[in-house]
Amino acid sequence: MDVRRRFALLAVTIAATPLAVVGCTADQKSAVHGGHARAASAPSLAVNPADRTKNVPISAEVGATVRDGKITAVKLTDDKGRAVPAEPREDGTSWVPSRPLENSRTYTAEVTATGDSGRTTTQKTTFTTMAKPTTRQAVTSELLFTSNQTYGTAMPVVVTFDPPIPEEARADVQRRLFVKTDPPQPGAWSWESDGKQVEYRAPDHWRSGTKISVRSALAGLPIGKDAIGDTDHSAASKIGRQVSLDIDNATKQMSVFQDGKLLRKIPVSLGKPSTPSSSGTMVIMEKFDRTTFDTRGEPNGGYVVDVDDAQRLTWGGEFIHSAPWSEGEQGYSNTSHGCANVSAAAADWLMGITQVGDQVTVKGTEVKLDQGNGFTAWNVGWDEFIKGSALPVPAGLRPTPSATTHPGAVAGGSSPAPAPSKSIAGG
Repeated sequence: MDVRRRFALLAVTIAATPLAVVGCTADQKSAVHGGHARAASAPSLAVNPADRTKNVPISAEVGATVRDGKITAVKLTDDKGRAVPAEPREDGTSWVPSRPLENSRTYTAEVTATGDSGRTTTQKTTFTTMAKPTTRQAVTSELLFTSNQTYGTAMPVVVTFDPPIPEEARADVQRRLFVKTDPPQPGAWSWESDGKQVEYRAPDHWRSGTKISVRSALAGLPIGKDAIGDTDHSAASKIGRQVSLDIDNATKQMSVFQDGKLLRKIPVSLGKPSTPSSSGTMVIMEKFDRTTFDTRGEPNGGYVVDVDDAQRLTWGGEFIHSAPWSEGEQGYSNTSHGCANVSAAAADWLMGITQVGDQVTVKGTEVKLDQGNGFTAWNVGWDEFIKGSALPVPAGLRPTPSATTHPGAVAGGSSPAPAPSKSIAGG
């Protein structure tokens, strides 16, 4: 969104006009100046949108600035007198409607502030939203976090954009991305440099049993000079048991951990030198009982093959999957097109153990994982991760000293996320 034209959430504070009262107390010296009592001021209040504003985006929030008091009541109604649910931001600067406003409708906001003396100030503002037709390009957003799932402890909240979000508009978009956790485990957003993807995670892995609710509230949001948000997305899910996979190219072995304990070692065959696997920290993105790898048109590709028990690690087409044709090489040499090939029996066992959101670490291969090629929120340390935030990150938000690569957790389940609109490749 163009900052110069941005719909301001923080209204300009208007000057308070003291309302004086005359009275007396038992201690005249402390209460009287020139024969009059100290004025008991009502709080001053400014509300946005300003009264009678037209062409307001349907992403509008009710902003309020108060002096000498605090906001004690907010009421938002539509032009039929129906209440519009809204929630305050954590900093109290505005109230966010729980759903997008409607186009070409008139809304009334009534905000009350109460001062320390108990005196109140109430201000009303009426505004009208813009008509639906617009010449702005709609930005398609996708929330890669769905409801009623049980995710692994490394699962980031991911939102993708097409076309990408320009750097100057990312702060405005980020302000409209909301994450709540129960019990509280605050985190931060981080943008990939190309603006196609933004990820949210906490400094440490999610604690097992954590409930996470997400809202990507972008419907009607002006984005830069020429674009607008497409729709709102919401989802609520939970975090299950801790499972993580460590793959070492030097030994050609995969170590499977649950709750920090080694369950099993599995021989693997990784990408051959001409198509090496990526080294880095990844997250299982989706799971398929059976799928087809079609690499026609891909560099070093040109084949079509059906595979069983496939688990995606990157957008570029790296998977863990069943490869009975390479069982003789697994544990000894690399023969794949970049995937981690395991035996049919091992792949079937893994499908019953892993969850979307489990961490997978690969080390010792010829190339490093490109940031943004998959869910890469854990591929960098916390200090590097928060550099990608378009908004300030609280300085006290830091990893705990006791955090480990394989944090313990308790029982959960396994349920794959829906397949995003990305091509299938692999090998």
